Amino acid sequence: MAAKRLFDESTNDQDRPEEKRMRTTPSISTVIREAVMVKSFQSLCANLEPLLRRVVQEEVERGVTRASCTARNTRTVLYRSPSMRIKAPEESSFQLMFSKKLSLPLFTGSKIEDEDNKPLQILLVDTSGRKNVPMMAHPLPIKVELVILDGDFPPEDRDDWTAEEFENNIVHERAGKRPLLAGDVMITMRDGVAPVGEIEITDNSSWIRSRNFRIGARVVGETSQGRRIKEAKTERFSVRDHRGELYKKHYPPALDDEVWRLVKIGKEGAFHKKLAAASITTVQDFLKLWVINPIELRRILGGGMSDKIWEGTIKHALTCMMGNKRYLHRGPHWTIVLNPICQVLGAEINGQKYSAHDLSGMPKAYLDQLVGDAYQKWATLEEVDVLHTEWALLQNDLTAAIESHHEIIQPSLQYTDLNVGFAEMGPPSTNNVHVEFNGWIPSPTCLPMAVGNHHVYNTSDLSSDDDSGSVAYFDRR
Repeated sequence: MAAKRLFDESTNDQDRPEEKRMRTTPSISTVIREAVMVKSFQSLCANLEPLLRRVVQEEVERGVTRASCTARNTRTVLYRSPSMRIKAPEESSFQLMFSKKLSLPLFTGSKIEDEDNKPLQILLVDTSGRKNVPMMAHPLPIKVELVILDGDFPPEDRDDWTAEEFENNIVHERAGKRPLLAGDVMITMRDGVAPVGEIEITDNSSWIRSRNFRIGARVVGETSQGRRIKEAKTERFSVRDHRGELYKKHYPPALDDEVWRLVKIGKEGAFHKKLAAASITTVQDFLKLWVINPIELRRILGGGMSDKIWEGTIKHALTCMMGNKRYLHRGPHWTIVLNPICQVLGAEINGQKYSAHDLSGMPKAYLDQLVGDAYQKWATLEEVDVLHTEWALLQNDLTAAIESHHEIIQPSLQYTDLNVGFAEMGPPSTNNVHVEFNGWIPSPTCLPMAVGNHHVYNTSDLSSDDDSGSVAYFDRR
């Protein structure tokens, strides 16, 4: 018994230290096994995640489908029940519309106006008939938002589009840029009219695919009777950087515009420098020399100006407004009336009065000499405003016409025999007329009326606008 008890005690003594060691210090194998288990669990979670996502997505889609079917059935019941029917928004014949086209070209930061250089205006029109009828008696104010649209909207210039298509074609500013359309972009329409305040486009249009914008207008919020009012859009246009505005051409040009405002004549370019060297600085200077001697003008511009460029520049220059000013060039026995570009509108020689249509019967060489002298002495000519002299002209009193312009002039018109012809009268007196042409020969006549290599000289072809002050100075009856 003693031996057995001794064996048991020795056995117990051997087991206890091992148990104690296992509780205090885990073995390396245990640590590795636990780490492997943790990694396996994480891997398991990673593998289960896509599966769980797919299961959740399928369940959500199934629930949405069931909800849609329930809603559809509910709408069907409501539609079939007259007492519970809900009406969807209806299309209407109302549409927003810009009253006039834009003033082009447009530059970044410049004020946007219509073709009459007035603020834009948006109208509410009824398109149900053949013509767009303005709706001037809309009962409630309407909030209208102005946006920038892609220039290619709508495709193929369709006249119909949905509100969603309009929304999808709105162009927003580039990242880090200011809002693309700045200014009064939210306006209120009252009585069918919405005046637009000051707006401007802050970025050029070169960065979008179409390279063009449109300005659009849409109704914000609900409209009366829940009907949609179709959106408005302008014509497509490009927007250039504001630095290009300093060099833009004028349409039409003004007489006192610098000559580089004409097409094909660039600022500080070769043509501009050649004209400046010849003291041709304004559009008026350009046209006066073209009237007097187009060959000399062409020579100044040089061989770099082709026939096509020449015709385009002259055509653009001739669109300028001549205004109401007329210029009188006097001599002892003659007076001629010129418009601002040195075209003859009338003449009085030896007491005989000639309108623009009668000038073709006068000796061209003599008339050319008078006009050439007027061109050389342009700064000394008597200037008359047609509007201020209308009454005096109707009275056929040339002297009174000049005095009404606050210039008291005593014309020394000592008429000879009225029956004396031009051949007998001879050239004007050298005591009063000094003709210098700076080395160039006057053109066969002073009125070239066609653009091109060959000029057609026909004084009877003067327009009625240019004739407005011709006969009036001498014989308006």
